[in-house]
Amino acid sequence: MSRIIRATKYLFLSVIAFLSLFPFFWMLNSATNSSVDILTGTLLPGNHLGENYQTLLANTNLIQALWNSFRNAVVATIASLIVCSIAGYGFEIYHDRVKDRLMVILLLSMMVPFAVIMIPLFMMIGKANLMNTTTAFILPTISTAFLIFLFRQSTRGFPSEIIEAARIEGMGELGIFIKMYMPIMRSTYAAAAVITFMSAWNSYLWPLIIMQKEASKTMPLLIANLISGYVIDYGVLMLAVTISILPTVIIFLILQKNFAEGIITSIK
Repeated sequence: MSRIIRATKYLFLSVIAFLSLFPFFWMLNSATNSSVDILTGTLLPGNHLGENYQTLLANTNLIQALWNSFRNAVVATIASLIVCSIAGYGFEIYHDRVKDRLMVILLLSMMVPFAVIMIPLFMMIGKANLMNTTTAFILPTISTAFLIFLFRQSTRGFPSEIIEAARIEGMGELGIFIKMYMPIMRSTYAAAAVITFMSAWNSYLWPLIIMQKEASKTMPLLIANLISGYVIDYGVLMLAVTISILPTVIIFLILQKNFAEGIITSIK
């Protein structure tokens, strides 16, 4: 009976794994086929990868879009990690009732849809002459309630004895944060980096509004342009999507161990 149950579990997990991985297989396979082959439902790799790549380069500014997305995501990630980690550290280390109430307000702000604040943000960015800039891209996301909460929860497991000992030795608060807190909390930083980078890389609505010049377009906007024409070349589209997901996959694979540790630490 145990063998039957075990076999049933493995069969179920195999089906779930297949359903999860099949879209990625279909995407990679489609990137090597022509649009006609994709529409006929072929599941075999084709020989149109080079042709699709040349068409993509000819019809889009691929390199510029990749650079724009990478630059925006990296800057947004670094800025968010600095600001949110300092905020989370301050909320927990300098804990009091006022900060608890402020934290509740911050968490409630997560319930506000971005569409509600989109128009005021656009007007502020326009008046500040920041359109088509990385600054305009990162300002709305430089400090998020989720990341502050993540760092605050993780900081609860930070040994207070280290801070007290460092203060006795005469180390300043900034030195404690940089030399003590940041190295110990590297797993939380890794988790926050993965979340922030993926969110910034895949951001579509906000860049669509503020990135109005062709030279400032990001990868999600480039992909959206590929599906907005009268005739869609699905081979080229799937190749663009494949190229677009590579940076996020690489970042996650590099930081996956620390990502898991950071999430576990924050929910203990």
